[in-house]
Amino acid sequence: MAAGMYLEHYLDSIENLPFELQRNFNLMRDLDQRTEDLKGQIDSLAKEYTANARTLSSEQKLTILRQIQQSYSKCKEFGDDKVQLAMQTYEMVDKHIRRLDTDLARFEADLKEKQIESTDYDSTSSKGKKAETRQKEKKTAKTRSKVKSSDEDGSPKSAQKKVKLLQPGEFNSPATNFGNVHPSDVLDMPVDPNEPTYCLCHQVSYGEMIGCDNTDCSIEWFHFACVGLTTKPRGKWYCPRCSQDRKRK
Repeated sequence: MAAGMYLEHYLDSIENLPFELQRNFNLMRDLDQRTEDLKGQIDSLAKEYTANARTLSSEQKLTILRQIQQSYSKCKEFGDDKVQLAMQTYEMVDKHIRRLDTDLARFEADLKEKQIESTDYDSTSSKGKKAETRQKEKKTAKTRSKVKSSDEDGSPKSAQKKVKLLQPGEFNSPATNFGNVHPSDVLDMPVDPNEPTYCLCHQVSYGEMIGCDNTDCSIEWFHFACVGLTTKPRGKWYCPRCSQDRKRK
């Protein structure tokens, strides 16, 4: 139940409470006034009795004493009625206080239940996001492993020309395009610290790469841009270092 509903129901229940309290207070005030009047009569009768005790007959004395006794009895009745009204007024107010406490306890229980539901939803959503992230990381690791395996399988000892092109779709990152990558952009790419490096720039494989035809080349693979190539050359191709070594020989 919403907070507004609790408040509305409680206000409806105490709508007549002020009028009932006012009525009881007026009745108690009236009883007080009657009691005070009777006390005044008792004082008057007591003064008359003490002042004329010697001259009054026995019957007159007995009549005055009965009147005083009746007045005291009446005062006691008024006092009992006033006590009953006070207890009724207290119970009336206490009943509404207990109802308010009950409604507050229910409202707090509803709030805690909603907080638990919200926490469970957030926890489930967080677990789903973490699982999705782990799945993406596994896919990325598998792709990099495939790329690494393809690099190791392409041995440069073969006499044929070796040119490899990494397609953009091999990686999961949609924002990275490996088709036309400049050497200066490689620093912005996600790199596995265990991934081998190639070329004169000592960076990971990306874009179009060409393999040196020298079987003893220590580097083996080179980026087109790093060795000044734009297309695959005809015949055998040697890297700058191997070309210098061959000229010296």
